[in-house]
Amino acid sequence: MRQFSGKSQKMRADAQANWKLTLAYDGTDYFGWQVQPERATIQGELAAAIERVTGESVLPQGSGRTDAGVHARAQVASFVLRAPIPAGNLQRALNRTLPEAIRVLSAQTAADDFHARHSAQAKTYEYRIFRGEICPPWEARFAWALHWPLHTGAMRAAAAFIVGEHDFTSFAASDPDHAARIGREEEDEPERRGNVRTIFASEWTETGDLLEYRVRGDGFLHHMVRNLVGTFVDVGRGQIGPEDVQRILEARSRTAAGATAPARGLFLDRVGY
Repeated sequence: MRQFSGKSQKMRADAQANWKLTLAYDGTDYFGWQVQPERATIQGELAAAIERVTGESVLPQGSGRTDAGVHARAQVASFVLRAPIPAGNLQRALNRTLPEAIRVLSAQTAADDFHARHSAQAKTYEYRIFRGEICPPWEARFAWALHWPLHTGAMRAAAAFIVGEHDFTSFAASDPDHAARIGREEEDEPERRGNVRTIFASEWTETGDLLEYRVRGDGFLHHMVRNLVGTFVDVGRGQIGPEDVQRILEARSRTAAGATAPARGLFLDRVGY
């Protein structure tokens, strides 16, 4: 576990501090994390808020680039500031400045070599499916309303097939809009390892009308989690069997896998360092 500096309350005015923020956000009305011209993004809103609070222009680096409509419970961002500001004051000032859909859960100074993306060792994502007949308004922005009969036992069996190191080309986005970013992780840049990723845990659980998928791995390709969910739903509907997930992995072709699940059900849940 990386150790962070405890000098967040007092900093020399002539020193730079490397900051680590943990953020939660409702991504419904944003075009993802990464700043884009003429579009509202999480990174853009955070950068603007930091400049308003400190007078410094920085581009905070996130642990990953969540897509349009994707949410986060614990996105991590890092950036360097010259302003000597106590951690609690920075957190409160940013939350007063940011839109209500974006909250800074914690602010602290970090070791000089800490980087939100490069230092990350693992990420956990959660995907939520609401299975009730009527999806209540307070769930509609944060779950895929799917009132289809699903064999959840088969979905659990299918999810187990992706644990371990695999080439996830079949579950990577192949749409033309991302052709220039082939190999880009759903939330990060590739690390010269192609589409091979290691998944540590992959499981479905049920709580009332909610069916939730949690997956933890060392990295994720663009649309990978949503494409996995779409394929597991095909398993749940009986269109393919759980063992077909192995065949899909080996095909290394996006056409072999299922449709992309909607963004609104996906959360970046945790980042491990």
